Amino acid sequence: YKRQHVNPNCRRLISGSKDGTAIVWDTLLGRLVFTLGGHTNGVTCVRWGGEGLIFTASEDKTIKVWSSKDGKLCRTLTGHGHWVNTLALNTDYALRTGAFDHTGEKELDLDKAKEKALKRYNDVKGEDHERLVSGSDDFTMFIWNPFESKQPIIRMTGHSRPIILVSFSPDGRYIVSASFDKSLKLWSSSGKYLTTFRGHVGEVYQVCWSADSRMLVSGSQDSTLKVWDVRRKKLKFDLPGHADEVYTVDWSPDGEKVVSGSKDRMLNLWRE
Repeated sequence: YKRQHVNPNCRRLISGSKDGTAIVWDTLLGRLVFTLGGHTNGVTCVRWGGEGLIFTASEDKTIKVWSSKDGKLCRTLTGHGHWVNTLALNTDYALRTGAFDHTGEKELDLDKAKEKALKRYNDVKGEDHERLVSGSDDFTMFIWNPFESKQPIIRMTGHSRPIILVSFSPDGRYIVSASFDKSLKLWSSSGKYLTTFRGHVGEVYQVCWSADSRMLVSGSQDSTLKVWDVRRKKLKFDLPGHADEVYTVDWSPDGEKVVSGSKDRMLNLWRE
């Protein structure tokens, strides 16, 4: 969605497709606004940033940066040797939650909501431009400054199979990567390797941060969820309960609940 600190009505939505295009929609009118065409293979991931840019990743091994105002192509980021599966911005959590924080209070005044969302966004972004991290089937990750350069800041290696998901912590200090090599890896926001979380006996499909950036929850092919302590760098809880592969996990902004979705056709709600 177009971000709350830019437009509190949040009417615009972007979708990516196997046909190689991404489309921006007006959700109120149910109408196509413009199409982002340029990839030569399927679009695997889209991100709407907070500085007027849209990012698309593709099976054509590239990441494209577009203007969210008119859909014009700004630059193409190249470097990966295989499909780019996943993208994350260091401001993702603030962008996703907008004016909503752990208190659960809803701001009814749209101008005040926009002001609160902007403050939360700026607190994480700081004085620099947004940073982007990408993960690929080539087992590597790149950190980019897409607002200014086509060149990556750093290349991160260590996984032995495709990387399915990358995510910045809500406070922007860490990056976590989930891979088909059955592990999670923790990195600093500058790309320095910190530790590996091992414990899953199947491919890791999903990972999500707690709102305070102190814990992670992961979902795996092995049918379990696992909660990891970031500071102690070890397993905190093992959560069996699904009868098949866990495809998706999410942690509520108030920090009290985790939801998981599985191939067993069940949604499970977990509370600490």
